[in-house]
Amino acid sequence: VLSFIIFICYIASLAASFMMAPLLEFLLALFLFFAYASKLNEKFKGLYWPLTDFLRCVTAAIIYFAISIAAVSKYNDGASKAAGVFGFIATIVFAIDFYITFNDLVTFLKQGSSDSPEGHKSEGGYNSPSF
Repeated sequence: VLSFIIFICYIASLAASFMMAPLLEFLLALFLFFAYASKLNEKFKGLYWPLTDFLRCVTAAIIYFAISIAAVSKYNDGASKAAGVFGFIATIVFAIDFYITFNDLVTFLKQGSSDSPEGHKSEGGYNSPSF
């Protein structure tokens, strides 16, 4: 929702060249929402879904921070300033989502590595290959 609001603000502003970033983020978030809602993540096991969500959060936070600085500092109209302020709020929201997703990703990876069988230890302390 925040990405859509930022998109609308950029359309109404002089900084319309920045409108593509919130539009793409909105569409990607919408796709991932429907993918999780329709259980596509359970059907397509080849795609690593937690990592996809993690990378979306990281890139969104970085891009929103950069375009918000440019919108607030370069343009003087009210819509650009509003888009920049909403962009800073979106940066904080995506940073929090990044932190939560990162913790879930680490937990998922630790759970996955504890399930995998380990090789036999040799005297030198190295894992010997299992054939």
